[in-house]
Amino acid sequence: MAVFACDAVLSRGRRFYETPAPTRTDYQRDRDRIVHSTAFRRLVYKTQVFLNHEGDLFRTRLTHSLEVAQLGRSIARSLRINEDLVEAISLAHDLGHTPFGHAGQDALHACMGEYGGFEHNLQSLRVIDKLEERYPQYDGLNLTFETREGVLKHCSRAHAEQLEAAEPNGVGARFLRREQPSLEAQLCNLADEIAYNAHDIDDGVRSGLITMAQLEDVPLFEHYRLEAVAEHSTLAQPSNHRRLLYEAIRRMLSAQVYDVIDATQAAIARHGPESVDAVRQAPPLVMFSDTMRERSQLLKRFLFKNLYRHPQVMETTGRAQQVVRDLFQAYTTAPHEMQAAFAEQAFLDEGPLRARAVADFIAGMTDRFAVREHERLTGQRLLSE
Repeated sequence: MAVFACDAVLSRGRRFYETPAPTRTDYQRDRDRIVHSTAFRRLVYKTQVFLNHEGDLFRTRLTHSLEVAQLGRSIARSLRINEDLVEAISLAHDLGHTPFGHAGQDALHACMGEYGGFEHNLQSLRVIDKLEERYPQYDGLNLTFETREGVLKHCSRAHAEQLEAAEPNGVGARFLRREQPSLEAQLCNLADEIAYNAHDIDDGVRSGLITMAQLEDVPLFEHYRLEAVAEHSTLAQPSNHRRLLYEAIRRMLSAQVYDVIDATQAAIARHGPESVDAVRQAPPLVMFSDTMRERSQLLKRFLFKNLYRHPQVMETTGRAQQVVRDLFQAYTTAPHEMQAAFAEQAFLDEGPLRARAVADFIAGMTDRFAVREHERLTGQRLLSE
């Protein structure tokens, strides 16, 4: 590995000391703990864009996390940074997501408005630090500092100050110091963007909400669609519509990966970091080229307008948000309706502690469990399972 990569031997360690494993590095051990966690298994029934009942082949938070890990490891190897750490961060980065994707997060954030709000990155950290109950010695998974830092990719100053007060010089400190995280963490953030842009094109076309004709106006996609047809003329036939979509996305993904490698290597050469600490003091180093960044932004704007704000998606989004709001109200009023551990926490206080316990319970739900609970508590079925 390069001198600016995170070395597991030099990790800042875990919050609770553990004897190193004889056959695995600390980052490999983190990855294994994440994969075996309850929160990771739940991701298979948590929405990315389309709700689970809308189709068996649409992405979920689990498949998305696997795609981010695959992209991240591929890029990490070329950059000579720590693949195991990249994989651990990638697999854990969405553990705090609510049911119903961003719709659920927005609704829960509004419900928690007077109690500090709700943010899925902070909730992912909360999951791995506190909410997982697997070990007799401590709450959470007791992951390394570097994995925890990568999971917390965004954080408000107020939340950073709270984290710093609880853990001086911990994962919140960099937001107060305006420092960068490790290259591995920076890479996961960009791999996340690459993955969801690509698979949202796939899921959007599969759903019928966006068309290949519409995508002709998106330079990043259209370039590789034309390239694919030029090389394989049979792809222009209507019967090969699906193959053409896959081939264009495959080429687009490859181009983005190579672009990130080239642009990042150039940035590293320009700033010359000789250690992980030097990376933290430098500006962001994992990046697209200017041209690719512009094209990626155009793609994101297209997806926002034509997919995420499509009337059919918005209609489902509205019902999903109502489910979350109703659940929050029901549990806040009657905490005993929650599972015992959350109810016990909620009964300690009628204000912030109760609200946070309710938010923790709801955020941990799968889409289908949230639908069932809503029907049990309200007698209404707003969404199918």
